[in-house]
Amino acid sequence: MTDEELTALIKKISLKVFHRPFNHRANFNARLKTTGGRYHLLDHHIDINPKILTEYGRQTLIGVIKHELCHYHLHLLGLGYQHKNQAFKQLLRQTGGLRYAPGAPSKKAVCKYLYQCQYCGQVYPRVRRVDITRYVCSKCHGPLTLVKKIN
Repeated sequence: MTDEELTALIKKISLKVFHRPFNHRANFNARLKTTGGRYHLLDHHIDINPKILTEYGRQTLIGVIKHELCHYHLHLLGLGYQHKNQAFKQLLRQTGGLRYAPGAPSKKAVCKYLYQCQYCGQVYPRVRRVDITRYVCSKCHGPLTLVKKIN
């Protein structure tokens, strides 16, 4: 989807759901990492995280667009447009926008070291190396040994 197609989609959603026109521009911004979108107060344009579309699909994208359009329309009407304002919360509920953008897929840490207690057998998978002369088992305080190192 291009920026022009995104702007056209936002204009369509704005008229259909909010019954008000969206007269500014919208674009994808790959620098957004933790948010689904951003409404700019000064020039009224909307940035959308492209990963919302590629990783979560069109329905989630529409939910994020509705969220940003709530900020947009409330700000232009002079009403409370911030997340904490009751007008924003109410409009978001009415339009079915997403309250929060879905979280970024987490990268699971890969276990590189496997330690085991010599007394009770408790296993400790670790990403970083552990100084076995300094640390002991958390259950029985027995000494630890390196069982496996995975590269």
